[in-house]
Amino acid sequence: MRSSPFRWAALACALAACAPAPLVPSPASPVAQVSSPPPPVSSPAPAAPTATAEPPEPSPTVSSPAPSRTTSEPVTPPSAAPAPTTRTPTTAPPPSADLVRRWRGQDIERFDVARPVVALTFDGGADNSAVAPILDTLADNDVPATFFVTGQFARAFPDDVAAMVAAGHPVGNHSDTHPYFSKTPDEGIREELRRAEDSIIAAGGRAAAPLFRFPYGDRTDYDIRVVNDAGYIPIRWTIDTVGWKGTTEGITADVVRQRILDGLRPGAIVLMHVGAHPVDRSTPDADALQGIIDDLRERGYEFATLPQLLAEG
Repeated sequence: MRSSPFRWAALACALAACAPAPLVPSPASPVAQVSSPPPPVSSPAPAAPTATAEPPEPSPTVSSPAPSRTTSEPVTPPSAAPAPTTRTPTTAPPPSADLVRRWRGQDIERFDVARPVVALTFDGGADNSAVAPILDTLADNDVPATFFVTGQFARAFPDDVAAMVAAGHPVGNHSDTHPYFSKTPDEGIREELRRAEDSIIAAGGRAAAPLFRFPYGDRTDYDIRVVNDAGYIPIRWTIDTVGWKGTTEGITADVVRQRILDGLRPGAIVLMHVGAHPVDRSTPDADALQGIIDDLRERGYEFATLPQLLAEG
């Protein structure tokens, strides 16, 4: 029996109607990329601590809580536009970051310069008795200096920190509570630096970083690296006047002056203090300051701040 051409056409149309529609690929949903934290790096064992006879710094009589630091990351609102795959920095690294890299691994005791120049430095911890006369003497003689204060000092005596900054003197970080860093864990060191930095900025309106001085001069090589990683350059000293011992222990203005002359050399860093002796209330460093300036100028020495000498390299 012959098939009708019309019957074959109808069968072809029916088969075509049963065929599945072609698949159309849908756009892929974006996948957020999450960066996993780097694996922990084991730190080398700390070297034996180094400490000096710098006096203990008791807490000031006036104290208030340190400002807290927010640790949560800011949330960026979603955007309709796709995020770029690369980011171009819009600003250069801060100069202090370059300085920290240049001086990494050092607790600077003296600057290697040929010209006769000295950096006068003053530490402030528990007492502010000599701040005003020191600032007055520096101003009268047009001499720059560098101060290092604890966070406790900045909270107890914010007007003094503001006066140091207003007079043009750099103010560095001397920790928050003046502990022994060789006995302080890494996170404790970072917290000491953060709290002091916040308090110094609140008092003087200017960052202390990258200037830092270890309490008591106590540190290991490992502590220096922790401080470097936090953005600071440790500054030690060439000459300690030991004015903090006061007249009770035989330190007078004349003794202070002679100790500086005995250790004088180009690039020297002189350590003094702004506080009075806790018992006899003497202030040999402040009392000697005018004579110190006269002695050094008679010998052809100039004065510089620590940031100036750090920049010279």
